[in-house]
Amino acid sequence: GSDDVIAGNVSKYTVLPAGCCGQPKKGHLTFDACFESGNLGRVDHITEFEYDLFIRPDTCNPRFRVWFNFTVENVKESQ
Repeated sequence: GSDDVIAGNVSKYTVLPAGCCGQPKKGHLTFDACFESGNLGRVDHITEFEYDLFIRPDTCNPRFRVWFNFTVENVKESQ
């Protein structure tokens, strides 16, 4: 829920669809925010083209989530 505390950043986190196991394939996105000013706290897979991204609050003002900074890797063409 919205009361969940997101404590840290995702670090080279590959999001796999439900029921998928083994090595990630092309198109299984890898998110990373483990760097200065990164603020992505959680990623949920919805569909091949849709993800829910949970941004951590600003360190100095926890009421605001007005910016985002993270990387995405392992994309496939037309994704």
